[in-house]
Amino acid sequence: MASITKQVVIDAPPEAVWDALRDFGAVHELAPGFVVDARLEGDARVVTFFNGAVARELLVDIDDEARRLVYSVVESPLQATHDNSSAQVFSDTDGRTRFVWIKDVLPDELAPRIDELMQQGISVIKDTLECRARSRG
Repeated sequence: MASITKQVVIDAPPEAVWDALRDFGAVHELAPGFVVDARLEGDARVVTFFNGAVARELLVDIDDEARRLVYSVVESPLQATHDNSSAQVFSDTDGRTRFVWIKDVLPDELAPRIDELMQQGISVIKDTLECRARSRG
């Protein structure tokens, strides 16, 4: 199984980053342009990406104490046989945030494409949250 980890330090307070991340139905606001639409359907969200791909993601857990969100992709054009993700927020130095996104996926052959997409996504998330922090500051 391929396991892909992306980490980034965000110049925004952990509370603000967690508040944005934990809103499972608003991922299109967390990563605008990368995610162009999201809607909730029960415990799942249906996400439309910049390239037109649509995925159905099942919410597994939101842990406010650990600031960790876990979801599983249950339908996607990539047709993974296993696709589970977690995103977690940690306090970093000087009031900043360390954002960690981990995805476990099968088959392994999907890893290079998913790695590329995750890099795009985490860059958009960083830019979005830093822009929000500057506008509030």
